[in-house]
Amino acid sequence: MLDPDRGLSLTIARVVQRLQGSSLHSQLERQARVSLHKPEIKLESLKEDIKDFLKTSGWEKKLQNAVYSELNVFPLPCHPAAPPEHIKEPLAYMRKAQGSWEKRILKSLNSMCTELNIPLAQKRPANEQKELLNKWNEMGTDEPDLSLFRPVYAPKDFLEVLMNLRNPNYENGEQPSFRNHLGLIQVPLKVKDIPELKEDFSELGLNIGQLGIDDSAQVPPEFFENEHVRVGQKVLAEQDSAAAQQYVRQGCPTALRADLWALILNVSNQPEDILYYEQLKSNVIQHNLLVDSLIYKDVKLTASNDDYYFVFEDYLYQVLLCFSRDTSVLEHFSYSSATPPKSYIQGKLGMEEYAVYYPPNGVIPFHGFSMYVAPLCFLYHEPSKLYQIFREMYVRFFFRLHSISSHPSGIVSLCLLFETLLQTHLPQLFYHLREIGAQPLRISFKWMVRAFSGYLATDQLLLLWDRILGYNSLEILAVLAAAVFAFRAVNLMEVTSLAAAEAVLADLSTLKVMPLLQIFLFATVT
Repeated sequence: MLDPDRGLSLTIARVVQRLQGSSLHSQLERQARVSLHKPEIKLESLKEDIKDFLKTSGWEKKLQNAVYSELNVFPLPCHPAAPPEHIKEPLAYMRKAQGSWEKRILKSLNSMCTELNIPLAQKRPANEQKELLNKWNEMGTDEPDLSLFRPVYAPKDFLEVLMNLRNPNYENGEQPSFRNHLGLIQVPLKVKDIPELKEDFSELGLNIGQLGIDDSAQVPPEFFENEHVRVGQKVLAEQDSAAAQQYVRQGCPTALRADLWALILNVSNQPEDILYYEQLKSNVIQHNLLVDSLIYKDVKLTASNDDYYFVFEDYLYQVLLCFSRDTSVLEHFSYSSATPPKSYIQGKLGMEEYAVYYPPNGVIPFHGFSMYVAPLCFLYHEPSKLYQIFREMYVRFFFRLHSISSHPSGIVSLCLLFETLLQTHLPQLFYHLREIGAQPLRISFKWMVRAFSGYLATDQLLLLWDRILGYNSLEILAVLAAAVFAFRAVNLMEVTSLAAAEAVLADLSTLKVMPLLQIFLFATVT
């Protein structure tokens, strides 16, 4: 075990090291130099006076938010003797499974490349660059022939991989538990039960005011809403990320959501951020990547056919094309079980000095990937800010939904949590669906992989994502998936096939998220 004091000093050292290379550090230095010319700064109390100046001018709060953001994103330090791969994923069999899955994805990408005789990347001719620049804000009107392209993989392919996951230590000589016979996920990970979830999500309790609940016995909704808006405005005025994160656990007022999420994610859209986005845009204009066609195809297959999101088609292309070129995204692989794929310059295969990450951000889009961006388009209309918010959401949360890991917010743990909750609290329903060949996870998996985007009505989805940000956890996705099955349990008990069960759960657009979560968590007998 890592000594708590040692762990704290390692955490402080890491945060300091990361912030030293940031623009905030240079801005703080500049402000400190400026303050030296102020009459209230005295030589005999220089250090304290500069500290007071940074505090009163708001820079101390910006530094606090940056530190809080680092602590939220990066995992706690491991023991110094632990090998680097343990930071990415402590379980060897998970690392091995993720490596095999990545090879499969690359094989699919390379075979498409070979079949279509299209290079992974090439410089666009000057006339094509000019044309793309002119239609940058209306790329949705373009209709390239994408009939030969196919998504590299879909959620159902990924589920098949997760179903075959096994811990080799449990394979021989030990009888599998009763639970393992019933669920599709058969790895022994610790997941929370209802009492633990109640404790973790205590702010969702029946006697606590919530946005997204039409009526409450405790407080009239309009009174709670007015007071909640007033508190939200105060949180924004204070510019405190930690306070904002706590605040959104009870939901965000629509008018304040965009600013509160930006505050929690520490996104400020400074001039240098806008410039960085423009550089990414320039990279898109100059070079054509094979993954660009995968992005076009995915948007056409998903968001373009969605009643809520089709109007944002142009935004989706802009954000996702820029995202594929953003090498800063590579940082998240230091705490992700995944490894960015490498490509080699032609004729130099296997020579590391000629290797480059492909795509530059290390993330190969899959079927439905664009739905991570689509709901954010309702909140942000400035492309550079929309881009930064999505990038932060991805490197904090969404990457965990398509990589194999033992993390509590990873997709494997979410699947196991979902199956355990259903099996424990709705055993008859679980057994009935299993007997007719309609394993519940086969239906709910696609909801969780997309964080319910494209399945819930947008106002309900944003209320759900409020809580993801508020609790810095994706576990609520599994709880909601189980709550949906509980809500439709009577109808599901009557179905006799997987197709019929899917029909019962085909439309989630009328569901109210918060009542479902509250009833399942706080009205379930444990």
